[in-house]
Amino acid sequence: MKKFLSIFKTSPLGGIRGGLLLALLLAPTFMQAQGISPELLSRLRAQQAADKSAPALRNALAANGINALATNPNNPERLDTWFSDEVPSKGITDQKSSGRCWLFTGLNVMRSQMIREQKLGEFQFSQSYCWFYDQLEKANLFLQSIIDKADLPMDDKTVDWLFQHPISDGGTFCGVQDIVTKYGLVPAEVMPESYNANNTSKLSSILALKLREYGLALRRAKAKDRQALKEKQLATVYRILSISLGEPPTEFQWTRRNDKGRPVETKTYTPQSFYKEFIGIDLVSTYVMLMNDPSRPYNKTYTIDLDRHSYDGQQWTYLNVPIEVIKDAAIKSIKDTTMMYMSCDVGKHLDRNTGILSLKNFDYESLFQTDFPMNKADRIRTYASASSHAMTLKAVDLTADGVPTKWMVENSWGASSGHKGNLIMTDEWFNEYLFRLVVDRKYLSPEILKLCEQKPTVLPAWDPLFSSDE
Repeated sequence: MKKFLSIFKTSPLGGIRGGLLLALLLAPTFMQAQGISPELLSRLRAQQAADKSAPALRNALAANGINALATNPNNPERLDTWFSDEVPSKGITDQKSSGRCWLFTGLNVMRSQMIREQKLGEFQFSQSYCWFYDQLEKANLFLQSIIDKADLPMDDKTVDWLFQHPISDGGTFCGVQDIVTKYGLVPAEVMPESYNANNTSKLSSILALKLREYGLALRRAKAKDRQALKEKQLATVYRILSISLGEPPTEFQWTRRNDKGRPVETKTYTPQSFYKEFIGIDLVSTYVMLMNDPSRPYNKTYTIDLDRHSYDGQQWTYLNVPIEVIKDAAIKSIKDTTMMYMSCDVGKHLDRNTGILSLKNFDYESLFQTDFPMNKADRIRTYASASSHAMTLKAVDLTADGVPTKWMVENSWGASSGHKGNLIMTDEWFNEYLFRLVVDRKYLSPEILKLCEQKPTVLPAWDPLFSSDE
């Protein structure tokens, strides 16, 4: 090899061409050195053989899940369910086998307000009504975006992303803002949940397949024919939705009852008049989305390209702020008996039996004899953590000095899940896995509100924090 290298240095093959030749000649040797050789595998096996605890742990894990062995039974946070400040609530919702947590959460925020102001008993808005229009709007968003990008090649990054994500049942609070503002609300009994609303996977896959087909058809059509073709395509989407979910009402009669179940008033409403009478606020201008993303600079405004539920709707825009700003706004809101939309990485350190989210629930370090040192910023950068689920923030436990020790959210997994349908998160967990909080702007300081005046930094649709709440 030395002789060969000496000849190579003095040969006319120098420069780039010579470098490529040398790389090709040396590649097999380099790959062998960097792969898992028999010698390396032997050393790995020897280290494992020296671990005296490994056989017992292996036997235990053969019949048990990892969390069963890693559970910390002495974690005192598993037993503390008292809260100093809590917004009253009536009834737990259940999204069943669907990714509509964002919708349930947004409607639960408004539901709490309506129950309190109208002195109602248990009450729900129709999630199915809103989801019908959400899916129709998302279909139009995809099809129109394909038209807008029709002159770009299929392997363009945005075009490729669109065909990978034609539609989903997940979303964020901007979807609640857009759908409710445009289409209004109806009570749950006016358009009840159906099997396909509660079990969305098959309907979602059928819609995605159809939209991909339609997207190709739009790209192949003449530019002058695309809008007319899109309307025909949307008619088919509407038919699929109406057969699967039911036809949304345009007018209905509803009897308002008090918390004793007695009728108070019966009136005829449209979805828009119902929304205006019982909620009546401008969802777009009233609420601000806060984000805690330490992988990017704080006190800046960001928006995610194509992250909206309707073509003519609000793009997801948020203020990236320190976690202390989020906590301050949340405490003010709870003390003012106002629930909030929040989202987090719910699967991390969740004890499903107790409904407790605590960093002390599971001791993976002792079980596997290694640590897991990545901080929140690094977990975001490496796709190890992102917002995965939305819930309604309703309670905080404060010390005598006003310092939060734990938080409680109303979940949408049914009344039998977690702690009476709720999840309790320690403040330490809140710091690490809380991502989004939507608050009424009246609970924010003038300094934070001024960030809303910034021109947002636009992040691509494939940004790590694009992930929808499900």
